[in-house]
This record gives sequence, structure tokens and C-alpha cells, in this order.
Amino acid sequence: MPDWRITKLRGEFCIAWDDERGVRRRYRLGTADAKEAARLAPARYSELSRPAGSTVRELWKAYTIDLDGRAVIKTMTHTWKAIEPRFGDMEAAGITIADCRAHIAERRVKTDRFPNGISDGTIHTELGHLRMVLLWAKKHRLIDNVPAIERPTKPEAKDAFLTRAEIRRLMDAAKAPHIDLAIRLLIGTGARIEAALQLTWDRVDFPRRMIQLRNPFDKAKRKGRATVPMNEALQEALTKAKGEAMTPFVIEWAGEPVKSIKKGLKTAGKQIGRPDVSPHMLRHSAAVWLAEDGHSMWEISQFLGHNDIKTTTRIYAKFSPTHLRKLADSLSV
Repeated sequence: MPDWRITKLRGEFCIAWDDERGVRRRYRLGTADAKEAARLAPARYSELSRPAGSTVRELWKAYTIDLDGRAVIKTMTHTWKAIEPRFGDMEAAGITIADCRAHIAERRVKTDRFPNGISDGTIHTELGHLRMVLLWAKKHRLIDNVPAIERPTKPEAKDAFLTRAEIRRLMDAAKAPHIDLAIRLLIGTGARIEAALQLTWDRVDFPRRMIQLRNPFDKAKRKGRATVPMNEALQEALTKAKGEAMTPFVIEWAGEPVKSIKKGLKTAGKQIGRPDVSPHMLRHSAAVWLAEDGHSMWEISQFLGHNDIKTTTRIYAKFSPTHLRKLADSLSV
């Protein structure tokens, strides 16, 4: 939902919203026609809420307002806590590579809370969000140029995965039914955890044995969510769960949708000697199995909902016994 709303004053439509101080602001749209008011309102609000300055703080806030509802905005709430102390009051155009290096050095410092310092992967994300805001600001003509943002090298993706035997033991160790079902769903579909926890029964097509991981009514921009077939074991588990369901959500507990399975998954993981287990590791394990079974990178990419087959190939080709095999055979002497 937008932060603004259309109201009426003395027969004329207005756009109204509450500013950062909670004060109600209202501006006339200059029309008494409802359709014309709806057409004018978005651009008028964008103009009126345009930041007066060009500090990182002002641009960051404007960016989060403009892209409200997208999944990345929630993550950026946490990122801002790291970015604000050094960059918040800086003029965007004045950021230098030296500032970026100082931020990197500061975040790497070991503390009682973070004995190993903040990881380069996290720092890479923080500065990446800063660059994203600056690119957006240039696109909207809030700044003339985007300064160079130097980041640490992005670490290679973790290769840790679970074998089929470990997954079976993990499900046996799951204390609660919703943890067991979540494991089966994540492995059986290769879904991202957010997609799995947001899945509702109306998108589970039992007659066609298909699962639509993306909510068609969700207009937020999210990472790829595919429509995938379900295997017999998953269909059996979901059929049982559907008969006991108390909510529209597939993964539920005590009549409520589940927000996280990390704690239950960690507990089960420790019992089988895999304390490193995580929801993402289940998706990664599913993809590794698909590659090990010789499925093409294109098919795996479609199943995982990747937007670019290059991502699939870069991460999973090394697990495939057939990838480049014909080429190697051509070099026999």
C-alpha cells in the first residue's frame, strides 16, 4: 500500500500523507475528477516527497519509500544500522574509496560480540546496498554522478550440503510436525525459505501434482519462485497435512502461520551431527542432488527459479558427472 492517500476538500481531490514527524500533509491535485486524481497522485507524491538534500540519509530514506514492499527493504533496515554511523550525514557525491576502505577496516575489527569481526560477505552486502541507493538516486536525477564504491571480494558460495541419508535422519530428528513438513517441502521443491513459509494451500494443485511457489497476488519484486511438480513422497506428506490444516498456510503451528524454522532445524541438525544446517542448505542440497543425477543446468535453473542460467552453472556444474563430459571424451588420444 502507498504511504499516501487521496482525499477530498471542498469538492476538489487532494493527496495526503503523514510526514516523518507524524504531521499530516495535504496538497490539492487541481481536479474534481476521481480518475484524473488517481492518475496524478503517484507523480505528485513522488515530487512532494523528493528529498530536499543529497545526503546518504536523505537518499536512503527516499529509496525505501519508493521501493516500499520489496523484500530487499526489510534487509536494508538492518544494513542501515551499519551504514549510518559513517555515511549517514555524508553528501553522496563526496564519498571516496578511502571512506569505503575505512568502513571495511572498521567492520572487520574483532569485538566481544563478533570475535572474528564482521564477515566480508556481510560488508560486501552493506556497501552493495549503499551503491544501489546511489544508482537509484542518479536515475531519479537526485545526484549527478555515482561515486565509486569499493567492496571486499564476495566470498565463494558455501558448498556444504546434506546427503539423502542425512536428510532422512534430519526428518526423524525433527521434534515438531511442522519442522518435518518444512524439510520435506524445501527438499522436494528446492524452494527458498520465504516462499515455503508463505505458501498457501490454494497454490498446491493436488490433481495436477503441481506447486506454485509464487503468490500471483504479491506484486513485490522477489527472487525467482517457480511452479514445480511434486513427487509422490511430498504429495503424500502434503495430503496428510492438508487434512489437519487449521490455517490457509501449508507450514503452520498451533493454528498460526510459522515465521521461522531456524531454531527447530538447528535442534534437529545438532542431533544428527550437522549443527551447520540451515533452511538455505536444504535448497542447496536439493540443487546438488539434481546436478549429481545428471540433469541439465537449464532444467535445474528452471526448477530453482533462477533468472539466469549462469548462476546455476557457476554454483552447481561442478557437482554434475555429465557436465562437459562429451567435450572431455572428444580429447581422447
